[in-house]
Amino acid sequence: MQPLTLIADSGSTKAEWRLPAPRKKSVYTQGISPYFLNTQQIVELLQAELLPQLKKAEVEQVYYYGTGCANPENAKSIKKALQTVFPQASITVDTDLMAAARAGCGHEKGLACILGTGSNSCYFNGKKITRNSPGLGYVLGDEGSGAYLGKKVLQYYLYETFDEELRARFDATFSTNRVDILDQVYKKPLPNRYLSSFTPFLAENRGHYMIENIIEDGLNDFFFQHLNRFPEVWKYPVHFVGGVAWGFRDVVLELCKSYGFDAGRILKNPMEGLVSYHQQ
Repeated sequence: MQPLTLIADSGSTKAEWRLPAPRKKSVYTQGISPYFLNTQQIVELLQAELLPQLKKAEVEQVYYYGTGCANPENAKSIKKALQTVFPQASITVDTDLMAAARAGCGHEKGLACILGTGSNSCYFNGKKITRNSPGLGYVLGDEGSGAYLGKKVLQYYLYETFDEELRARFDATFSTNRVDILDQVYKKPLPNRYLSSFTPFLAENRGHYMIENIIEDGLNDFFFQHLNRFPEVWKYPVHFVGGVAWGFRDVVLELCKSYGFDAGRILKNPMEGLVSYHQQ
């Protein structure tokens, strides 16, 4: 059997695994967050969910990109787990931001941005990330992310800023109230994911001026606070990866135009770009 390269892109909710050749088809498992799973738990997850789908493929190289991997201890834990599951393979573990950089920029210089549940941005020199805008997380930062936009939706709802039409649409879409919302945000786990779950409401109600204001203002905050501070942004294309970037790509493109940035690729997820990168 032909030795294979396995590429992985993992968030905390879902992980996509791709054997570029000969199958060219992804398989999926639960996401791997090294903040919540230890090495042994990751091994057990991979053995239960991934290996049966690979059907005894002889993997000789694994390129893993995932959430939490900027932390050296987390990256070490994931690498150890992968080495246990694929003892004959060469293992490389990197960050989700590197995945965005390689998927968007390929081997060229450029800016890479993540606009998903969270947000991030960097300058990629064609080989490595040399400048990264500091991420402050969903409480203090994450401008332009799903959590950031979802938080705006809840503010408009709870402050009763929405007009009657939007308020009725919100109530028809979500069975919730002020007490439940505050409980989810301040007491329950994964509040960033909860906040992000309200972003589809924006996509479903495009055209209403309040909805457009939330989208445009939220994404503009990302452009102003992050992209605008990279000196390289005036020289090289800006690429975007993530569900928010893809879902509101018309606004992203309009903002690039208004700022004078050269818009590059806009990808819903990085896998196709990663396959191209590693096949070159």
